[in-house]
Order: sequence, then C-alpha cells, then structure tokens
Amino acid sequence: MTQDSKPDYQVGDILQVSCAPTPAQVTEVSRSYVSIEWPWGEVDPDSLESWNGQFALPVEPDGWEWSLFRTEQDPRTLKPGDTCLVGIPEMLVRVIDVGHYDPPMDTGRLPRPHTLLIVLPVDRPSVGGGCEEEGDTIELDSTAPISVERISQNESG
Repeated sequence: MTQDSKPDYQVGDILQVSCAPTPAQVTEVSRSYVSIEWPWGEVDPDSLESWNGQFALPVEPDGWEWSLFRTEQDPRTLKPGDTCLVGIPEMLVRVIDVGHYDPPMDTGRLPRPHTLLIVLPVDRPSVGGGCEEEGDTIELDSTAPISVERISQNESG
C-alpha cells in the first residue's frame, strides 16, 4: 500500500483511494454476490479464523451493501469460471472509524492488519451515524496495491 509517509488517519479525513485492476477468477455467483479468488494475500495457517481464499463482492456495487473493490465487468454478467478484473476505481472517501490492533488482527489472511480504516464515499450519506457496518475497510499495509492519499485532514481530532 502506498501512503503519504505513514500518517495517523482520523475520523473525518478525506482520502483519495484506488487499486489497479488485477485478474481474478470467479468462483461463485448468487443473486446478491459474486465471489472471486482473492488475488492478494494468502490464507494464514496459524489463524483461528477460517478463510477459504475467496472474497464476495456485492452484485449491486452502489447498493446498500457497498464495497470499495469492484469488478470492471458488470457483475451481473459474470459466472463461475470466468476471469474478471477486480480493483478500486479512483474515488474520494471519508474515514468514519479507525481501528488499531496490537497484536495485529486475526482475519484468516496474511498479512494480519494492525490498522483498519472504515470508509464511505464522500457523496454517500451515513444512515447509521457512521457505524462501521455501512462502510468498507482499508487494511493499511495490505498486500493489495491500494493507493491512499489524504486530501483533507480532520483538524478537530
């Protein structure tokens, strides 16, 4: 992950994020989700969590359940066995929560994250007062090549 010199992100910060599209194989499709083989990171053999190496993306990328990561192809056209491109289109997000973990959090994937940013698109209203269930997570120092640039900083934090 590229960062602007290890900043201390705060709730209210505005970030520009993106991730270059990377090929991934579609493993499962349902009415609500497209599951892909996650192209970054690996299963943590010492984890107490069970992760199968797959990641589910909402079929409706701008629906209530929202994800930073998108397929370049319309997810409604994908089927198991297809190869698609997955990434984060350049967008502005606001930080709605920050989590620091020492030791790093056991998610079932490597590397284990030490800092998580919960974000929402700047133009998406917060319906639950900024609760993390309505946002998506950026794992700092993830193996996904996410670019994060702070556009404006919350000065009150």
